[in-house]
Amino acid sequence: MDKYSYIANAHGDYIEQMYESFKQDPSSVDESWKRFFEGFEFSLEKFGENPELDTNTTSNGQARPSSGSISEEMLQKEVGVRQLINAYRSRAHLVSDTNPVRKRKDRKARLDLEDFGLSNADLNTVFSAGSYLGMGNAKLSDILDRLKKIYYGYIGFEFMSIREPEVLSWIQEKIEHEYPGHEFSHEDKKRILSKLNEAVVFENFLHTKFVGQKRFSLEGGESTIAGLDTAIFTGADLGVEEVVIGMAHRGRLNVLTNIMGKTYDEVFNEFEGQAVPDETMGDGDVKYHLGFSSQIETHNGKKVRLDLSPNPSHLEAVDPVVLGVVRAKVDSIYEKDSKRILPILIHGDAAIAGQGIVYETVQMSNLAGYDVGGTIHFVINNQVGFTTDFDDARSSIYCTDVSQLIESPVLHVNGDHPEEVAYAMKLAVEFRQRYNRDIFVDMVCYRRHGHNESDEPKFTQPKLYNIIAKHQNPREIYIKKLVEQGEVNAQLAKQMDKEFRRLLQDRLNDVRQNPLPYRPQELEIQWKQLKRGHGDDFDNSPDTSISATTVEAVGHALTTVPDGFKPLKQIDKLIAERKEMFFDKKVFNWAAAELMAYGSILLDNKIVRITGQDVQRGTFSHRHAVLNDAETNEKYSSLDNIGKLQAPFYIYNSLLSEYGVLGFEYGYAMANPSALTIWEAQFGDFSNGAQTMIDQFITSGESKWGRSNGLVMLLPHGYEGQGPEHSNARPERYLQLAAEYNIVLGNFTTPANFFHAIRRQLTWDFRKPLIVMTPKSMLRHPKCISPVEDFTKGKFEEVYDDASIKDPKKVEKVLLCTGKIYYDLLEKQEKENRQDVAIVRVEQLHPFPEKKVNDILSKYAKHTSLKWVQEEPVNMGYWTYILRAYRNEEQLIKMRLVSRKPSASPATGFPKVHKRETDRIVTAAFE
Repeated sequence: MDKYSYIANAHGDYIEQMYESFKQDPSSVDESWKRFFEGFEFSLEKFGENPELDTNTTSNGQARPSSGSISEEMLQKEVGVRQLINAYRSRAHLVSDTNPVRKRKDRKARLDLEDFGLSNADLNTVFSAGSYLGMGNAKLSDILDRLKKIYYGYIGFEFMSIREPEVLSWIQEKIEHEYPGHEFSHEDKKRILSKLNEAVVFENFLHTKFVGQKRFSLEGGESTIAGLDTAIFTGADLGVEEVVIGMAHRGRLNVLTNIMGKTYDEVFNEFEGQAVPDETMGDGDVKYHLGFSSQIETHNGKKVRLDLSPNPSHLEAVDPVVLGVVRAKVDSIYEKDSKRILPILIHGDAAIAGQGIVYETVQMSNLAGYDVGGTIHFVINNQVGFTTDFDDARSSIYCTDVSQLIESPVLHVNGDHPEEVAYAMKLAVEFRQRYNRDIFVDMVCYRRHGHNESDEPKFTQPKLYNIIAKHQNPREIYIKKLVEQGEVNAQLAKQMDKEFRRLLQDRLNDVRQNPLPYRPQELEIQWKQLKRGHGDDFDNSPDTSISATTVEAVGHALTTVPDGFKPLKQIDKLIAERKEMFFDKKVFNWAAAELMAYGSILLDNKIVRITGQDVQRGTFSHRHAVLNDAETNEKYSSLDNIGKLQAPFYIYNSLLSEYGVLGFEYGYAMANPSALTIWEAQFGDFSNGAQTMIDQFITSGESKWGRSNGLVMLLPHGYEGQGPEHSNARPERYLQLAAEYNIVLGNFTTPANFFHAIRRQLTWDFRKPLIVMTPKSMLRHPKCISPVEDFTKGKFEEVYDDASIKDPKKVEKVLLCTGKIYYDLLEKQEKENRQDVAIVRVEQLHPFPEKKVNDILSKYAKHTSLKWVQEEPVNMGYWTYILRAYRNEEQLIKMRLVSRKPSASPATGFPKVHKRETDRIVTAAFE
């Protein structure tokens, strides 16, 4: 807080007592009070004989005590003036003129003179507290005038939650000294009016051409376009080379056209339905969800790349995706300099207040794994969410109160006044570029139509919409203001009005526009070099083996710590086990295979990024990718120390979030096709907290928006008696969403196959999300190991045949399975030496490897029994998917299911019941 807060919170009698103590012994009071009393006495000595600044008489003309003392009344009033100034800084935003169509509610700001022990009789009294506002000694009336000019205008400044003195001082200086005298240049005003013209023309064009069609117009919030334009131009002057924007549908088409540079022709074709996508590429999406990229040139010749991310109707879902995109580019393009790329998230008032993903995104903002150098949050606050009034949409005063989590300043601004909107965005960009922190701009405006253009808003807000119907748009208000400012601005208004009418007529006459020139980024070039993955691409996996030299290099990194580094005794044991695996037995468990996959990719000079809860150690204490010194807690990342030419290894323990973190990683993978991006759930079923991201982005993004993605999801899965919430990663949900080769889903049984699946992600000449049901008990299962030859030769195996069968003609029963249940079945097969039963493992469920399954089954020509065995209940797991995906009717007719009974809960909570169920499944499989 500010350095004078101790004064604002003090009681008068207590102050007088301290002042008496100060006069006797200055060192007897706190340093902050000592400074205050010294300053006060200096003021008395300097101005005591000046009639205008006469501090020897009170406001009612009574004589003061002699100069050797100070009256309690005067001291109290000096303190009161300081409290008044602090109160304006803290609470005047509650009464500032920010609402264009409604009277503001009484939020009990308590800014009257009487609230501070002052009255109108004190207006002509000179107070030294004026220096606190940068005015020097000043009359109370002048202090009040200045406070009102700053804080009662069209911007409500909410910033006093900032605790760092330097940051607070900087923004306070901007607000109290720059803002009151700020005047946009003639060219700036012309630019602002030009963007308003474009915004209004666009809405008029669509309203005339496509009557009643949904477009989620920006009418009432057209100042958004002027504000975004100012942010981009200001950013360019401060080193920004790229702006990445995420927003919902309100105003999206206007932003696409007037900020991104998308032509009217392209928008027209989308409205007419003429822009039919290549159906081999997917199903497409509605026009107000689509993304776009462009490149613009500012007035001073600086080029800025603009990206608008595609977004579904799940309003705020795009927030972490945008930040993931930005972080990927900071890591790979901008040399870790986040000042070169600027994320702007455009929110609606109902969504920013109501959607929990906003909280998760804001909470991520200052964490090492998710920091993007600050985000500008711009709220199109039209005061209604669909039909819900803001009183029913939030408990907080402001929709932006989530900002207080991270002490972000909030600039509440009246959307009817585009210069103030532009100034707020200018200040926001300056703040972000200087301090690499989030900042919020809350543009209070209105929505001229209903939620969409065919909706009737008077059903729910008749009074408000009677006001809106008569209310001028921001362009008309701005023109009127310019005319009132004098001849120069009046001429500008007249000139730009002609331009507006010409522009509108051109659009209505279908005058063609030239698209902006565009030069793709390096990452975009990498994407263009990749293709779309389809059926034949999945018949055989590519070679993903590595050399013995690579195995040795990774092994050396995993078994070496720096001089002086003192690991825990358990880690010493782990390192010894690693040495044995890599350099003696050369047989690898799951953790070693996983780390070897990452290390080999790093040596291919490709980034590996892993996040999730507890991923550095691993939920099941198996990974230990980052070691901690037992005495200093200093961290050591083994895979960051393989070789000089390797790519960086990023592994971050995430906050306790699934939705936000998974969205961030999806964005990271969407931006960089050459990075291995992994999100791991603590337990697989925890991913259901991120179901929106899975449904709307991961499984459908390629079909809707043509955006491929190679994100990997690791979901611990397996029935081991741990209860309903730690057993089942819900594979059936992903398999229900699986179609058109949109994802790859596997449940692997060997460390080597997991290794090859991970490497295959970047070896393929296309990208698909990989969803893995990862093991828990198998991490330490004595049979779940792979020899070094499985890594230095070969590739991913979609299906494993039963290598133990000596004579396929003697096989009568074939058990198809996937994942951990295989080891339960194997134990019985080996114990009973069952050569009449073959266990076939389907390692990749989607795309379903039908040809390979058929080839293996054809070997067992005499089998009369075919069973699908799973540990999940009938209504979960893989069974219903197998019936859909496996199209061999001859085999399907005889295939039977062995599983747990249908269940509402994924698993029992009783260990004995769990064991009984597992024994029953295994026994039934072999019967």
